[in-house]
Amino acid sequence: MSEKPNILLIFPDQHRGDTMGCAGHPVIRTPNIDRIAAQGVLFGRCCTNSPLCMPARASLISGQYVNTHGVWDNSLPADRLGPSHVRNIRDAGYHTAVIGKTHLYVHGGVKDTRQHVDQLNDWGFEDCHELTGPWASANINSPYTDYLAQKGLLETHRDYIRHYLVGMRSGAMKPWQEPPSPLKPEDHLDVYTGRTAAEWLRNYRGSKPFYLQVCFPGPHDPFDSTKEYRDLYKPEDVPIGIMDKPGEPVPPYVQFVSSWSALEGMTPQNKQLMSTFYYGKVTQIDDGIGMILKAMAERGFLDNTWVIYTSDHGEMLGDHFLSHKIVFYEGALKVPLIIRPPGGVKAWKSNGLTDHIDIAATLLEIAGAKPLEKSDGRSLLSVVRAGSGGKNAQQHKDAVFSEVQLFSMVLTDRYKMAVNSVTREPLELYDVANDPRELNNLVTEPSLKKVRDELNEHYLGQLLGNMDQERLKRFQAMQGSRPNMRL
Repeated sequence: MSEKPNILLIFPDQHRGDTMGCAGHPVIRTPNIDRIAAQGVLFGRCCTNSPLCMPARASLISGQYVNTHGVWDNSLPADRLGPSHVRNIRDAGYHTAVIGKTHLYVHGGVKDTRQHVDQLNDWGFEDCHELTGPWASANINSPYTDYLAQKGLLETHRDYIRHYLVGMRSGAMKPWQEPPSPLKPEDHLDVYTGRTAAEWLRNYRGSKPFYLQVCFPGPHDPFDSTKEYRDLYKPEDVPIGIMDKPGEPVPPYVQFVSSWSALEGMTPQNKQLMSTFYYGKVTQIDDGIGMILKAMAERGFLDNTWVIYTSDHGEMLGDHFLSHKIVFYEGALKVPLIIRPPGGVKAWKSNGLTDHIDIAATLLEIAGAKPLEKSDGRSLLSVVRAGSGGKNAQQHKDAVFSEVQLFSMVLTDRYKMAVNSVTREPLELYDVANDPRELNNLVTEPSLKKVRDELNEHYLGQLLGNMDQERLKRFQAMQGSRPNMRL
């Protein structure tokens, strides 16, 4: 085995940054994630570069902002021949592999994930065991649907997913009315993912160090946790969260998500019950991570492997009467980030601002790989190595950015502002230092005009000045041909 360290990136879909025991959550059970954090560094202010699947994943793999790679929503794929941290790591002498949901291409018209291995190969992945998210598993075949078919469970699973989709789209079902998955825990998509990754680790005998991505499809909705996992939580114990609706003026993307969420009339008790479904799914994933860590220990990999845990974006979970994502509120914006070096370190927490493109830069530096060109990502490796007493332990970037659907956001230590990406018209402004629940939209507050102008000129001007105009026009043309935002 090479002297270079292995790298394991655990990357679930739609995991809120605050929903981990190690993040201080009072109810959630995540003992295996907490175990990683107990031997690593928890970055408590990591933000997604987009609160939507494909744009966020494109930023992580390419190290580029959304306005550069041009994947403004889930309707356009990123350039698979463009920058890729995975390809650079492969070229640095690593064996690269992915297990789970990649969502690097548009799922429309896809019949089987195995028909698209060539696209993942172009990104730099050599071993590919690609799955879909739960929605797409109703129609797209994969190794997981083969597994269910062999056990006589495929139609049971697909009938459940289709019933959920019809119920939610018609309004006949509310999120707190969603039944548990009819499958046994061991047959659930997320447990299958963890078990498959553990098997891969047990069987790996390559001469090269490995870079393995394990991309759990959950806890993305439907919150189809099995009854056994839901029963771990009592609704009355769950924090109620934010029951205030978005403050005026309400920007168009928030209006869209509000309509899509259909949470009108939700009570605190409804919200608490819905949260237990999500928590159950997070804990199922945590058990899958336990399988992975056990396999790592059996193979002796824990002493020579960097383990990184993060997610593509968060989940609103009823806060502000919103579900899902595509907004810049904390629930959708903040993602977990834990970095555990080989052998582990004494646990500590950093509150420095960081994001997905920093994770890409960190992975590259760990691997000794070529940096991505024209990327603003700043590696966290020196921060981790310097420890809690390092001079940059609590300060990384002055600002981070997130973008979706031609809207862009900047977050500093004190303020968060979102604008129209084309006109740069301010749409939201929050004093997050004094209003952490984001209840007061100060975008029209006269006394803060200087703040808005500075954020727009100093930060957003720099970000949007590099916008890829050709990709912008292509997206605008697609956007004009449809009445609603594509999810």
